[in-house]
Amino acid sequence: MYKVCQKIETEAVEMRSVFAQVMEDMQSKDDRVIYMDADLMNSIGMAKYWKAHPDKAINCGIQEANMVGVAAGMSATGLVPFVHTFGTFASRRVMDQVFVSAAYAKLNVRIIGSDPGVTASLNGGTHMPLEDMGMMRCIPEVTIIEPTDSIMLEDMVRQTKDKYGVFYLRLSRKKCEKIFEEGSTFEIGKAAKVRDGKDVTIFATGIMVAEAVKAAEMLEKEGISAAVSNMFTVKPIDKAAVVEAAQKTGAIVTAENHNIINGLGSAVAEVLCENACVPLERVGAKDRFGEVGDVEYLKKTFGMTADQIAESAKKAIARK
Repeated sequence: MYKVCQKIETEAVEMRSVFAQVMEDMQSKDDRVIYMDADLMNSIGMAKYWKAHPDKAINCGIQEANMVGVAAGMSATGLVPFVHTFGTFASRRVMDQVFVSAAYAKLNVRIIGSDPGVTASLNGGTHMPLEDMGMMRCIPEVTIIEPTDSIMLEDMVRQTKDKYGVFYLRLSRKKCEKIFEEGSTFEIGKAAKVRDGKDVTIFATGIMVAEAVKAAEMLEKEGISAAVSNMFTVKPIDKAAVVEAAQKTGAIVTAENHNIINGLGSAVAEVLCENACVPLERVGAKDRFGEVGDVEYLKKTFGMTADQIAESAKKAIARK
């Protein structure tokens, strides 16, 4: 069960610190867990642990495809591998290995893609994954999860340890807005309702959940009641939640830190077309490459702000 914070505030800890703590705790209790990295131990907060436990945390160097292949082989022996690199390299550079060596072989691998979308920030367009979820959505049986805050991150990492299959976890390394209270737990594949409403429903994921809540608050001042739902599992999408929202509010907005093509917006559109045709507006990157800038600048440049979500909600409502 989960509980939504009454007030959204920036978390005191970075996501990478929480990730590292959870990995260390799991490895201390379960010898099957193995951590692998593509020369980014410092970036994800695992450097100290790696130096102390080189048998449990392995730096594979800048050879991401090989890392995923090795992880697949390790899983075949009964180990539970977690592999990490930046989201661009955790998707584009390892596509064939994820498809053939892990998913097609029905093995057991967790892929951590950090710095999704505009959170790649000053690393620029080459390091800005705006297509990673789309690529992973095309691979059969891969589960795609984007934890919203450190509370959800910890729960998702712990849950995936004891589930079988190929998982892609998309997470920011830095501090995020806290959406959920301590101790909250979640069900993979089920949307987490953040705010109720009757005029329009906003499905959001990752850093866009906080923007969606801000948009709902803005709309409320104009007499518009907007529901917000955290669709943290992009695949398998929670079809029941989408259909229920369509029937209740009659208008949908999706908000994602990703290309609107083949991401959350596309997944929701597929459900609506097959089950409940209502107006849909998609907020996210509009089929373009990334660029250099801080996160707030990039959100404005790519139209990923609360203002844009609120305007999209009005458009969806007007199309009813």
